[in-house]
Amino acid sequence: MDFSMTVTLAVLVLASVLFISGKIRSDLVAICALIIMMLFQILTPMEALSGFSNSVVIMMVGLFVVGGGIFQTGLAKMASSKLLQLAGPNETRLLIMIMIVTAGIGAFVSNTGTVAVMLPIVVSLAMSAKTSPGRLLMPLAFASSLGGMLTLIGTPPNLVIHETLLAAGYAGVSFFTFTPIGIVCVIVGVILMLFLRRFLPQKDKEADNPNRGRSLEQLAREYQFTQNLYRVQVKAASSLVDRTMLELGISAKFGINVIEIRRKSSARNQIMKTINQEIAGPETVIQADDVMYIHGPFECVDAFVQQYNLMLLNEQADEREHLTHEEQYATDAVGLAELLLAPNSRHINVMVKDSGFREKYHVNVLGIHRKDQYLIHNLKEEKIRFGDALLIQGTWKEIALLATEPDVVVVGQPIEESRKVTMDNKAPIAAGIMLLMVVLLISELIPAVASVMIAAVLMVVFGCVRNMEEAYKTINWESIVLIGGMIPMSIAIEKTGAAQLLSDGLVNSLGSYGPLVLLAGIYFTTSLLTLFISNTACAVLLAPIALAAALQIGVNPYPFLFAVSVGASMCFASPFSTPPNALVMSAGRYKFSHYLKVGLPLQVIMGIVMIAVLPLFFPF
Repeated sequence: MDFSMTVTLAVLVLASVLFISGKIRSDLVAICALIIMMLFQILTPMEALSGFSNSVVIMMVGLFVVGGGIFQTGLAKMASSKLLQLAGPNETRLLIMIMIVTAGIGAFVSNTGTVAVMLPIVVSLAMSAKTSPGRLLMPLAFASSLGGMLTLIGTPPNLVIHETLLAAGYAGVSFFTFTPIGIVCVIVGVILMLFLRRFLPQKDKEADNPNRGRSLEQLAREYQFTQNLYRVQVKAASSLVDRTMLELGISAKFGINVIEIRRKSSARNQIMKTINQEIAGPETVIQADDVMYIHGPFECVDAFVQQYNLMLLNEQADEREHLTHEEQYATDAVGLAELLLAPNSRHINVMVKDSGFREKYHVNVLGIHRKDQYLIHNLKEEKIRFGDALLIQGTWKEIALLATEPDVVVVGQPIEESRKVTMDNKAPIAAGIMLLMVVLLISELIPAVASVMIAAVLMVVFGCVRNMEEAYKTINWESIVLIGGMIPMSIAIEKTGAAQLLSDGLVNSLGSYGPLVLLAGIYFTTSLLTLFISNTACAVLLAPIALAAALQIGVNPYPFLFAVSVGASMCFASPFSTPPNALVMSAGRYKFSHYLKVGLPLQVIMGIVMIAVLPLFFPF
């Protein structure tokens, strides 16, 4: 063993120990490993940095953005609600359904693409079922790899062994030759996950964090906001048309608050946005067909409607039919927040109408929580006292700006809350983009990385992701750097001869013990190597060795080549071994130890099952 091979293996071992300990960030460990490889001249700078230009890494960036679009448009919420109806909130049924659905998609779409499509849906599903996403996301990632064994195109190693057989003069494999093996993989994987899930994270700590503030729905319920919220449409003949809010003085005359106005966009802008929301300020000009959101007692609202010849809308009105319950009082543009005042705040002992919240910050005060009371009527004449909590409504941008003021405290994080409000009117566009990506991935008309990047760009262009800043925030850079940093390690393993030494030694030493032992040696050699190099590279390296070994002892090469394909694809014990494992790491809040506790037993037991099953399908 030469010096470069020794250094490479030592770095791999040290990196693995640090990954397992979790005391140092995984992306920092990966970068340090690269630096050592360059310092010892095992890798050139170009080779060391090649991982960051690798198509898999670029695909992962694009897939994070696509997933963000699926989340932000509410498409994930809609899909998850359908799945929740089918499986119910029972975690066991959810896990089985997710794994089977994911495996089915993974048979025709790359495992990375499959996880990208399913990840936001499963996270939304977990939240709806009141369970931690970590309970379902690792099974999702593993199921995408299991499903890849169902068809010839499911995973690249399948195609590698097909080409190896053809090159050696044997008949290749058909599209569904892998299906019986894939079905066994899926069944075994689902059963094992039902037992191994006990090692997955039990609770989402963030969900229990008391400093996050209450949800929009909780705030609205506590302040009885929705019980006093009415929607009124302005008729073309109404005397309100073309007049400003300041000119009308509605609050003073009727004791009600016009908090928001929604109007349909012009036809030329229908694709990008269907409804405009606007906080009702003094300069707001009322137009025909506007829908005014009014807060106050019903009798006061009714008097306002009668005097100005308006229409009180019911819940089936066209403007409302696509809105969820939350969007009665919050949208992606407009939201609610609770405000606390510092002891020295200039707003204390000042009437709400003189506080300047609407004039300076463009937010409306909708309610006051004082001790055990909730004040929601005639607030303009109410004096703000120390200890009061104010319910305010405004644009998320204005609420975030207000949070920077030194004498007020906004409970929770307005920007984070705004990201939770979905743009449901964009869901059909996001669904179309996602479908286009899947079709392009299946048809292979263009490279897979191009298909994903097209989908990511379309998500931004059509407003499914709010802007480029939001697109960048959807990307988990720790996972990207981790994968980009570890891909060049496979170059070092192959370049120094470590991979060849390991594979040749094991195969040569086991060949004399019979075909079953040799099959086991090939399978577990492949399974070990695929932890450190890509499954495709692993299959390319070991397929010719497996073929030669089978021919050397005079047996059928098919089970040996299938062992290479399955062994290369069934990689669960490491987060950086496959893109799906890395994709779910941050969303599931997993540590390296979770992959060891769950993935390693699954990988080993799957290997034992495959060694027993492969000779049944392909006799020696």
